[in-house]
Amino acid sequence: MKSVGRIVSIRLLIVVAAAFSAAAGAQNYPVKPIRLVVAFAPGGGVDIMARLLGQKMTENWGQTVLVDNRPGAGGNIAAEIAAKAPPDGYTLLLTSAAFAVNVSLYPKLAYNPQKDLAPVTQVVSTPILLVVHPSVPAKSVKELVALSKRRKGGLNFGSNGSGTTSHLSGELLKLLAGMDLTHIPYRGAGPAMTGILSGEADMGFVAVFSGLPYVKSGRLRALAVTTARRSSVAPELPTLTSYYPGLETDNWYGLFAPAATPRDIINRVQQEVVRFLQLPEVKAFNAKEGAEPVGSTPEQLAQFLQNEITKYAEVVRKSGAKPE
Repeated sequence: MKSVGRIVSIRLLIVVAAAFSAAAGAQNYPVKPIRLVVAFAPGGGVDIMARLLGQKMTENWGQTVLVDNRPGAGGNIAAEIAAKAPPDGYTLLLTSAAFAVNVSLYPKLAYNPQKDLAPVTQVVSTPILLVVHPSVPAKSVKELVALSKRRKGGLNFGSNGSGTTSHLSGELLKLLAGMDLTHIPYRGAGPAMTGILSGEADMGFVAVFSGLPYVKSGRLRALAVTTARRSSVAPELPTLTSYYPGLETDNWYGLFAPAATPRDIINRVQQEVVRFLQLPEVKAFNAKEGAEPVGSTPEQLAQFLQNEITKYAEVVRKSGAKPE
């Protein structure tokens, strides 16, 4: 009996020591460089945000934050890397709304977004603009919908590619408004913008920061924003959900960590992002980009992600969207 009691005592000491070690590690975090995996190529909105965030984390924590761009497969390559990394807080993932879309778009994922990655915080929400070429005789959403129904062959819309938020925003409008719309998938945001500007595509859904300059110059006409609230950089534009309830999309950026990362570390990173979003230079950057700061809690991001997965699953199913 004494030997059994000794074994139990030793196991208890091991558990207590492990818990103490984990708590101490979280309290001292970070003590070495942090790898921030970015789901998209350098130069895009997610990458720019990651580098700005990494710079401020480095300055505040005294540890280098290394931005590791891993584009491809709609963000799945980066997500898989982060999901399989040690859950110690030294690998983080910054991704976009594609993270929620991919659950339904790709039949087999090498990771589970909700089980293998822990939500940290939603960083920002970026509105998407519904724009039309000036040759399209519609100056409101209602006029655009009516035009699509009476014009032989309907209208077409350009997107950044099959399964992107710019594509699924169009499919959601088609479903809710009953529009006659044909999808033209381009290979990225640049070619899609070129297609809309040339009139090859009648309309499209574009990032607010890239679309507004063309709207202001008269080369495009903006009809609405896709977010629940009006955009601070284009407050004159109505929301699509005001016409068709439920028609709400945005290009959000979310921060995740490998599952089982200590909660103390997740909280510390979340608090750092909230501090980061309040900095004057970050506020100025977000205002210029049309991004709305969020800084949600891990629980809020978890619920938001579930809602996004559910919403896009229905759109992917009904539209028949496939990965490129």
